[in-house]
Amino acid sequence: MDGKGEDKPLKLYFIPYLAPGHMIPLCAMATLFASKGHHVTIITTPFNAKTLQKSIPSSQSKQHLHLHTVPFPSQEVSLPDGIENLSATTNLDNLVKVYQATTLLRPPIENFVLQNPPDCIVADFLFPWVDELANNLKIPRFAFNGFSLFAICAIESVKKHSLYSSTSFSIPDLPHTITMNASPPKQMSEMLQPLLDTELKSNGLIVNNFVELDGEEYIEHYEKTTGHKAWHLGPASLIRRSIEEKVESGQESAVSVHECLSWLNSKRVNSVVYICFGSLCHFPDKQLYEIACGIEASGHEFIWVVPEKKGKEDESEEEKEKWLPKGFQFQNQEKGLIIRGWAPQVLILSHPAVGAFLTHCGWNSTVEAVSFGIPMITWPVHGEQFYNEKLITQVRGIGVEVGAAEWTAVGFGEREKIVSRDSIQKAVERLMDGGDEAENIRRLAREFGDKAKLAVQEGGSSHKNLTTLIDDLKRLRDCKLS
Repeated sequence: MDGKGEDKPLKLYFIPYLAPGHMIPLCAMATLFASKGHHVTIITTPFNAKTLQKSIPSSQSKQHLHLHTVPFPSQEVSLPDGIENLSATTNLDNLVKVYQATTLLRPPIENFVLQNPPDCIVADFLFPWVDELANNLKIPRFAFNGFSLFAICAIESVKKHSLYSSTSFSIPDLPHTITMNASPPKQMSEMLQPLLDTELKSNGLIVNNFVELDGEEYIEHYEKTTGHKAWHLGPASLIRRSIEEKVESGQESAVSVHECLSWLNSKRVNSVVYICFGSLCHFPDKQLYEIACGIEASGHEFIWVVPEKKGKEDESEEEKEKWLPKGFQFQNQEKGLIIRGWAPQVLILSHPAVGAFLTHCGWNSTVEAVSFGIPMITWPVHGEQFYNEKLITQVRGIGVEVGAAEWTAVGFGEREKIVSRDSIQKAVERLMDGGDEAENIRRLAREFGDKAKLAVQEGGSSHKNLTTLIDDLKRLRDCKLS
């Protein structure tokens, strides 16, 4: 075989799941391949395509990156037009409808792929049927699930030892002793397992992380226990480097970037606590009230993102007092910025004034914080977030726990336990009031931030992985052609 085939660009399809935590990182990965001159198509629905269009870098990758849309079945699942993403839902009913709608996307996507076969498909593990599609076409398929590899190792070990009943337990067989203070909801584990089993049939797992954060020991553990290959290509947040791209993956921010930046520019280095629980965690008013009391009692400056209150800017004083202490906004107008809705998170986390991130430990948020060297105050809610918390606190020592112990299947709805204002105040002060522990956590967080930036640069671990993966894919394609 002559060497010409090796120079021919690859044709790659990316199929992201319709939720920000899945879509943002996978599409950032897609731009990586496009930036190397490969022909990349992201398959999604019309409203999600509009969002993505704004976040595609205007560099040379644009000429190699295309969006293909398939219709979203709004009518079939009784959803109003325009709700095509889990982040657009505000209640469990619509969340379930969007989930149902995504299962109906199979025929139009399959149809397009069969008519225009690529060299490789990279699909979210929430589309397990892509396995069968790729096998029929005899092309490689790579899976993506938006988790850290550490979390997957923990999930597999918990499954193996059936550790679902006790509230606190240690996870056996892992390179570190990991002590959990809540057990995963059975329904979540039952839903995840078949998806992870199908994922293991793929040619490999694409991970939005870098080797140094998950750790060589967990990569070895994963590959040894599953026989599956993991490719660390992240952090995705460092792939979109320019200010325009940082402004956040196309979502309309509830506060202007200029307003946010000028507020942060007026603050001292490391003086602001950024509070955000992602787009799929919605707390009841009584929990929001405890957050407000806790942050106020700590005396520290803050930016607080409250998606629960999006579109309720004109609520009455009576309504407001259900979630904010009387006079809270007036007393904290210099100290605090409340954002109702979506915030330009990458821009905020990369600002020197931010000294801590109170987070739900969603993987995107976690890896963004790490990328910018920001220590975390951890408050997991659902999904695999309780595992991520342990990677942050017990394994890498770059955060403190608020003490959340209620693990739910979804981020909406009433909760049995409330995290108290005292716990919130103590956790904030532990990280923000100085002292040896806080300084040590800050130093480690900065070191991981430096490692993250090196990973995506030429010669870094993620950069090398990308080059090797592209070479492997070319070899697979050229063997098929010869």
